Formats: sequence, C-alpha cells, structure tokens
Amino acid sequence: MKHIKYFRFLFIICLSLITFSQCLIAQKNEKSDAKKIAFKNMVDSQNFVFEAQSVTPLRGGFRNLTSSYDVSVTKDSMVSYLPFFGRAYNPPLNPTELALEFTSTNFTYSVSPHKKNGWDIVIKPKDKTDVEQYLFTVFDNGKASLNVTSTSRDAISFNGYVREKKQPL
Repeated sequence: MKHIKYFRFLFIICLSLITFSQCLIAQKNEKSDAKKIAFKNMVDSQNFVFEAQSVTPLRGGFRNLTSSYDVSVTKDSMVSYLPFFGRAYNPPLNPTELALEFTSTNFTYSVSPHKKNGWDIVIKPKDKTDVEQYLFTVFDNGKASLNVTSTSRDAISFNGYVREKKQPL
C-alpha cells in the first residue's frame, strides 16, 4: 500500500514537471519568435547598426577587434567605420583618407532570404568608387557577418552582431 502511494506521488511530481517544462518551452518560443520578427522589421526598414567584433582579411589570419567599429544603415545614408588589413592595389592619393571609413548617401539596398533563418543584404555604394559592395548576412538571433569587396583592395570579412539604430530625440 505504501508503494502505491509513493508511485502516485512520483507520478504526480513527474506530470507536474513535464507540464511546467512545456510552459517554459512555449514562453521561450514566443520570445524567440518576437525577436525574429523584430530583426526582420529592422532589416526591412533599413534601420540597423552592424557592430564588428572580429575581422578576417583575405591575406592573413583572424583577429579580434579591441576597439568599436561599426556600419550604420538608414534609408538615406550608410556610415562605415571599419578597419582594413590587407593589400591595396591603388592606394589613395590622400593618406588621411581611409578605405572603409566613409558616408554614402547614394546606394542600392536589396534584401533576400538566407537559407539558414536569416537574410542577405547587399548594399552597393554609388558615391564611393573603390567599394563594390557590402554583403551582410544577418541571422534571426542577431549575429551577422559582413563581406566587403573592393575594386582597389583585397576582400575582407567581419563578424559581429546587428542591433536597432536608436533614433535621435
């Protein structure tokens, strides 16, 4: 008789734990769905900042970035503040002019779905002649990569994350 009460008690405890864990899983799925929708809206509205955390040049190894580097994208401008490591085929005449530090107000922006729960964003600046394109791959968890191709320099890749650009007050 004691064994039957003990097994009933264990059965009730197990059933309660299963129900509780299913509720937690459902809440987690709702939160992740909300985040996915938020990232999708951010990508579609052209209002985000890519924060670079590491860089991989074409010639050379992986490097973690210790300073803050980013690319800010809005509907009317793209501000790039990124370092460059690699070979330049045509260095600029003005040595203070840096390769990946510029502001573009004339560019094309296209978004396509990525095969692994994310989006590919291609930005082609028209007013920066030596930069062909910025190819962002943004995943629905916020992680992102950026491949920069140029006409006068080696290609370079960055890894980091995206966040929403805060609107000025």
